[in-house]
Amino acid sequence: MIEGQASRTAERVAVERAAHQLLDSPLVLVDPLAIEMLAPDQASRLREHPEQHDASPITKPMRALVVVRSRIAEEEIARGAASGGVGQYVLLGAGLDTFAYRNPLPGVRVFEVDEPATQRLKRERLDAAGIAVPETVTFVPCDFRTAAPIVELRSAGFDDARPAVFAWLGVAMYLTRADVMRTLRAIAALPKSSAVVFDYALPPRALSWMTRLFYRRVLRRLEAQGEPWRSFFEPTPLRAALADLGFTEIDDLGPAEIDGRYLAGRRDGLKAGSVGRIVIARR
Repeated sequence: MIEGQASRTAERVAVERAAHQLLDSPLVLVDPLAIEMLAPDQASRLREHPEQHDASPITKPMRALVVVRSRIAEEEIARGAASGGVGQYVLLGAGLDTFAYRNPLPGVRVFEVDEPATQRLKRERLDAAGIAVPETVTFVPCDFRTAAPIVELRSAGFDDARPAVFAWLGVAMYLTRADVMRTLRAIAALPKSSAVVFDYALPPRALSWMTRLFYRRVLRRLEAQGEPWRSFFEPTPLRAALADLGFTEIDDLGPAEIDGRYLAGRRDGLKAGSVGRIVIARR
């Protein structure tokens, strides 16, 4: 992202979460606050002309990944709270996510970690929408490129002697491989019952030549916008690396698993694309 500016990616993701509420049925992610997090002009366009939203062929696959990964993360903290007594939920790169403001888990404290400019934008949107910030929410400003999230979390009251679930969605690809592994190592060092849900991008070479051509065009556009993708992973070596770090349960979902578990039998064409994958790694 461009220093001092809110993330454009966070805005795009927020639009897709809101679009899902209006365009797709049945809902994968029920998020009645999603549209409240948009800029007024974005919300008006979406409400008045929802049929125009899916003009690009990459919009639906992107939306599928966005809503499924959020649902998986929310299911994971619900599971952890119910079975493992997990009371800390950390959103690394929280963007305009609304879980903390519709949180059904009264014993769970939510830490929203993000770049300061994106966090300022979010707080402005919350204020404009009249959405109160619960006492269970802690905002943690962090520049992911220069600071260690776990250090910033500790300073904000995060207890690393207790288990936590981390939602790290739409972030890893913007960081270097070394930074990704450093954060995963810190999560793997937390107590048992901790977990992380994150998504990653396959390298272009792992895709068909036609997909690869389109993919490279998208990557060039992201770089021109100041938000280049810096890391790519492949499933087998990533699984081995996660096991070496100490994760004992690893589920790596590709398009077939995402569609089969969360998008089966749909008639609205919402299907996962071939580029992104979702990992649930548990201690």
